[in-house]
Amino acid sequence: MKNTHPAFVIFLFFLGWVFMYADRNILSPVMGSIGEEWSLDKSQLGLMSTVFFAAYAAMQIPTGFLADKFGRVKVLVIGYLVFGLATYLSGTATTFLVFLMMRALTGLGEGTYYGSQYGISSTITPQKYRGLVSALINSGMAFGISLGFMASSYFTYTLNKGWQYPFYVFAIPTIIVAILIAVFVRDDTHKKKAAAKAAGKTEKLDMKKLFTKNHILVYVLIFCSLYGFFGMLTWLPYYLQTVRGVEASQTGIIASLVPWASIPGAILFGFLSDKIKNRKPLIISLALAGAICQFAIPYTENYSLLLVGLALYGLLGKLALDPVLISYLADITPPSMYSKVYGFFNFSGMLSSIFAPYITGFFADATGKLEFGFYLSGTLLIFGAILFMFTDNKGYVEETEDYLEGEKVI
Repeated sequence: MKNTHPAFVIFLFFLGWVFMYADRNILSPVMGSIGEEWSLDKSQLGLMSTVFFAAYAAMQIPTGFLADKFGRVKVLVIGYLVFGLATYLSGTATTFLVFLMMRALTGLGEGTYYGSQYGISSTITPQKYRGLVSALINSGMAFGISLGFMASSYFTYTLNKGWQYPFYVFAIPTIIVAILIAVFVRDDTHKKKAAAKAAGKTEKLDMKKLFTKNHILVYVLIFCSLYGFFGMLTWLPYYLQTVRGVEASQTGIIASLVPWASIPGAILFGFLSDKIKNRKPLIISLALAGAICQFAIPYTENYSLLLVGLALYGLLGKLALDPVLISYLADITPPSMYSKVYGFFNFSGMLSSIFAPYITGFFADATGKLEFGFYLSGTLLIFGAILFMFTDNKGYVEETEDYLEGEKVI
């Protein structure tokens, strides 16, 4: 098969994130309906997201090693097919326990995507475009969040189709995307490593290269960033309905302000990160800006200011920070270890997502208020930004031009 143009590969990876995030966020607007059907409290509602993210996080590190052994594309596609099937089965669940099991299976399937996808895209992208390309791929997350929020609200509350219907609808395009990636994307990194090993030319695997001071501080910062992001995604529609008195059918549209505003922000800051030599000030500034927004959203009582706060969080928050951190990691990591480092990176972030939905629900039950979750998220982001100040300017400079040139085309 002829080599697929990198632009089409980037588009497929964009679609991959669209349906990953659509699946995650069709749940948020219908949490109230699911809770009423099975008589669930807020802690149990948070548990629905927690089991998904626990399974998703558990796959991050194994995926890097599986991708190196069997191939990034193969591991990604198998996981994506499992994700599509489990999405459909989530809609068929008749008990809370079965639903939790299907959400866990969905998380396992989605868990193969991050490390494999960014391993491929970082390999085929020249260093000077990594931030921009990561931002373009990442913008699929924003489309997916908005699509999930709005479609779930529309099907469930406007068309009265029931909370199960969105799961059925999104399962079909998910499986189609998996097939397209299987057909059009190639990555021979694992074969080249095997050939090098057979010829006695392979390097000894040095895991210390993934745990330098800079790496560890990136892992801490992404943990803090994703804690607030997934806490907000899980509870924002419910917060708007129960605290701000917004109609359930409208919460999807309002919550979509965050992802829509993130698209220009991510592309702008991804582009800027490619043009500057030192990404550190940009990373710290975005983290602090995201923290301020987390504090402002629940603090303001004015509805218009709430909308401004949501838009600013989208523009400056996690989705804008992500491509800069992804590009930064590529600069400080050997190319042969991209799948592994992105696995550890995403695992670090997803650890926070395991706790955020449940902890927010727990304190909401204990205090009677959902606002505590926003304040905790902002505090963690400030903590992460302060620690990131202690990174240095050391990067990975041992890679050769021959290696890079050999890996730029799929």
